[in-house]
Amino acid sequence: MSGSQRNWSLEMDPDGIAWLGLDCEGAAANTLGHDVMVELNERLVEIERMPPRAVVVWSAKDNGFIAGADISEFTGLTDSGRAYELVRGGQQVLDRLEGLPCPSIAAIHGFALGGGLELALACSHRVAAEEDASFGLPEVMLGIHPGFGGTVRAPRLIGGPAALDLMLTGKNIRAGQALKLGLVDRLAPRAELRAAARQLALAPPPRRRARLGLRLLQLPLIRSIVASQARRQVGRRARAEHYPAPYAIVSLWERFGAQGQGAYEAEARSIAGLFLTPTSRNLVRVFFLQNRMKALGGKQARKFKAVHVIGAGVMGGDIAAWCAYRGMSVTLQDRELRYVEPALRRAREFFSRRCRRPGQADECMARLRADVEGRGASDADLVIEAIFENAQAKRELYSRLEPMLRPEALLATNTSSIMLEDLARGLADPGRLVGLHFFNPVARMLLIEVIRGQATREVALQDALAFTRQLDKLPLPCRSAPGFVVNRILMPYMMEAMFAAESGIPLEVIDRAAVDFGMPMGPVELADTVGLDVAMNVGRILAEAFGREAPARVSELVEAGHLGRKSGRGYYVWRDGKPVKDATAATAPADLQDRLVLQFVNESVACLREGVVADADLLDAGMIFGTGFAPFRGGPIHYARERGVEEVITRLEDLELRYGPRFRPDEGWSTLTALRP
Repeated sequence: MSGSQRNWSLEMDPDGIAWLGLDCEGAAANTLGHDVMVELNERLVEIERMPPRAVVVWSAKDNGFIAGADISEFTGLTDSGRAYELVRGGQQVLDRLEGLPCPSIAAIHGFALGGGLELALACSHRVAAEEDASFGLPEVMLGIHPGFGGTVRAPRLIGGPAALDLMLTGKNIRAGQALKLGLVDRLAPRAELRAAARQLALAPPPRRRARLGLRLLQLPLIRSIVASQARRQVGRRARAEHYPAPYAIVSLWERFGAQGQGAYEAEARSIAGLFLTPTSRNLVRVFFLQNRMKALGGKQARKFKAVHVIGAGVMGGDIAAWCAYRGMSVTLQDRELRYVEPALRRAREFFSRRCRRPGQADECMARLRADVEGRGASDADLVIEAIFENAQAKRELYSRLEPMLRPEALLATNTSSIMLEDLARGLADPGRLVGLHFFNPVARMLLIEVIRGQATREVALQDALAFTRQLDKLPLPCRSAPGFVVNRILMPYMMEAMFAAESGIPLEVIDRAAVDFGMPMGPVELADTVGLDVAMNVGRILAEAFGREAPARVSELVEAGHLGRKSGRGYYVWRDGKPVKDATAATAPADLQDRLVLQFVNESVACLREGVVADADLLDAGMIFGTGFAPFRGGPIHYARERGVEEVITRLEDLELRYGPRFRPDEGWSTLTALRP
């Protein structure tokens, strides 16, 4: 054999089958970096010289097949021509794999994502482990699309609509669904995957291709209709000026219908341009920020087996259900069984929707039980308090609870606004108290604020971070401070929207200005969704802590019982879970978007200055995953730097002159003026 063999091994067995195995050197997972692709090309040249009976491509990594391309190689690209060369080179390697004069079988266990799935698509056949194989083309989440031929080969294999759905959503699918779609030819138990691949190699069936009905969709007129429908669906979720990649995917399908060499060339040109867009740069940044947060849990972290949750309201009940779903034994306590039973019903409904494996929902339910007497606290690794927001009530609970706890047990509060120093008063061991601030809905929201008080021990903080990762959530470590991070930054933003409403700007105009910026929903709708009583309570705490004024209208609505979505009326009237809005609302004032966004940004700088969060990157990550701050803008601090710190300061000063001291630039801007994106 010639050339490098650092990543790819090539072995021939007695049946004439070549086993081409990938084990990326020094990496936890296989990725298709430049060196890996060059080496693959060398191995394929060897195979072409002396064609075997068949080739099986497999992974020597236990965790999966191939995770995709090496994203880090694209972050430094500044020239679309160089980007095109890299992508086109990768395409040509997979063209060589597809063109081998013998069958090729991808034997897939674990993940086959992005470029990994594209490599599998270039093989003539695919066999997957039925227990753990998963497939996806998630490039759209990074502001790009498949670039190693995936926009062509996927539609050819499973048809345009299904391929578009995979590429436009970026979702993962399990082995069973992949078989139904025709993405794989056969499933096998993981222990028998190699044997199943051998069977395919020795007796390969005809190559799969999309069914005739799906191939008819490739006709130009029908293709145009499918593309129009896809654009409308994308338009409900993302704007072309914010997220160009999904629209590029649809255009490639509409222009070429996954046919001809021109389709590959156009794919390479398209992704090369997308690599250099601000959207892709910032979404890649978000990807790396997410990985950093995942790493905060630690590799040698404590494992939690038993959790006791006190407070069976919506938040406490949903926390308990999620812990049970993630494999922990959970006891749920409240004053009487009648308060726990609704939470158990919600949990069963959640498990029935979420669990796919037969019997899994029953297993989850068996791990969750009512515990009115609170006996589970004495056996728990972690006790989570999720009662109402009253410091005295929480302290009284802790005084009864603490003598029951094991010495190594962690005590956590789900408070959204009360400082830990206040709650720790009276505890014999305040070092074990941490904040675990979940967000509603628990199952959907990725972020958990992990809060450290002055007395919290380092080991308790690390254990809380580990627990967060065990829940498959993203931890944001922060210092105990009024409102912590997410509520601290959200409140001025929402309050500014309320001030704007009191000045006569229509609610719909205010919300539209935020959505136009890239927020998932407007601040008025957000306040109604959170609950105006909750917003008023947190706003009052922050107003007292920082000397801010509060809009009068919110108090009037709360006093009248208009609490937002949960009561059917707040700022908006709510019907069927949605706010009733006037689609003909007027044009927004020129400064409205800045009034909203710069409140958000200015408060972010204040949190950074006060050391509530360790650094700007973690703060940006927290705001993206905790509040939905427009991901394609990279976070509030990153946005300010890209816009220009001096420009933002000047704009805040202009707004201060017009609207008052709530827009005064925070002192922390001085530390950012010398920094550039």
